Amino acid sequence: MPERMPDIAFKIMSFTFRVIDVFFPRSKKLDSFGIKKGSIVIDYGCGPGSYLEKTSKLVGENGKIYAVDIHELAIKSVRKIIEKHNLKNIEPVLVKNYSCKIKDSVADLIYCLDTFHMVKDSKLFLQELHRLLKKDGVLIIDDGHQSRQETKRKIADSKIWKVSEEFKNYLKSIPKN
Repeated sequence: MPERMPDIAFKIMSFTFRVIDVFFPRSKKLDSFGIKKGSIVIDYGCGPGSYLEKTSKLVGENGKIYAVDIHELAIKSVRKIIEKHNLKNIEPVLVKNYSCKIKDSVADLIYCLDTFHMVKDSKLFLQELHRLLKKDGVLIIDDGHQSRQETKRKIADSKIWKVSEEFKNYLKSIPKN
């Protein structure tokens, strides 16, 4: 998992995302991920929860979202979103190091947005995502603030993921085994 940012940095990031989302809703990118009704989705590195309300609608009442983050303020923000919008299909999960308390092979899809560039140990991180994803599941991961070449190198170095499709703003990967 990435280094935990200081509380003030998290608050500034959250405010910035809210302002940007007014003019350029970042959640629109979810439409291209292939999220289906009834899916189990993990928003890994959910931050202030910018994508959760839309993901909740996409998976529907029979689906589930795990909102996972290393920062306590992220989990607090997720709980506020759940309460404000009465979302019953979201479970906040606080991560310690590179593991979380979610069962193996549970997710149909994991998206990890604007997080991967902050991960210190990409192999451990990608192993954890591999553990959480079903064998036929999909990982959506964006470059964040690193080059596409660096993102692809880290994924290849893990030896457990294969990039299946490339898009302008993200990569779609599948488990190798």
